[in-house]
Amino acid sequence: MVSASASATPAPSPALSAPLLVFDFDGVLVDGMAEYWWSARRAALCLDPSLELPEQAPAVFVRLRPQIHKGWEMVLIASGLDHFGLEPLAPAEYERRLQAALALRGWSPLELQQALEKVRSEAIASDVDAWLGRHRFFPGVQERLRTLADEGVSWVVLTTKGGAFAERLLASAGLQPLALYGHEQGSKPEVLLRLLREQPQPLWFLEDRRPTLELVRATPGLESVRCFLVAWGYLAASDAEGLPERGIHWLEHDRFLAPLAQWP
Repeated sequence: MVSASASATPAPSPALSAPLLVFDFDGVLVDGMAEYWWSARRAALCLDPSLELPEQAPAVFVRLRPQIHKGWEMVLIASGLDHFGLEPLAPAEYERRLQAALALRGWSPLELQQALEKVRSEAIASDVDAWLGRHRFFPGVQERLRTLADEGVSWVVLTTKGGAFAERLLASAGLQPLALYGHEQGSKPEVLLRLLREQPQPLWFLEDRRPTLELVRATPGLESVRCFLVAWGYLAASDAEGLPERGIHWLEHDRFLAPLAQWP
């Protein structure tokens, strides 16, 4: 966990009835498509310099982004774009192609993840402004996060990105969550279970991947977590269809900007 800086003024303690908001990072707070391709491309070229990859994110990469769960998958897809095709893939088929590509390349997820994080670390060290410039916060997000304190609400970030990278982006915008959990702290259900044990507040979880929310809903012990699928993230066309009447709430951008009492 990456905690808020100890030198900052402590945030007021929220009332016990107020929820603790848990935000996914990529696709909920930040649009980093330009950085995803830039880093995935460079990491793939480090692993296989013979690759010929376009400078801009190709259509197949953009189309697959809603299905990508972890950073290493981006590098693998970049290394074999033709292997994944242009059409949306069912979850089982997407997983099958990931495993087939791993076997074909002889790479491991750990090796791919390390290559990605090495590229990002070097980019930050050499030209942090350029790296930051490949990201943008979604409209209204920064302002909304700053108004949460006025409602007595605390927030944390739960991301599959490396915690240090997410922390740097938040700090660049002057944003400081109560805590930040990167992929190093475990899966999202695991972290949510820990938060439920540690925090007295109800948990509200905002995510742009419907399969992640469905996994949370299916995890014993997480039945009380209120889940929101945000309308502005990296969504597949069918993600908003057939949501359960209870358990996963569709959150439009204008409702997100409104007081929590008006959320679905």
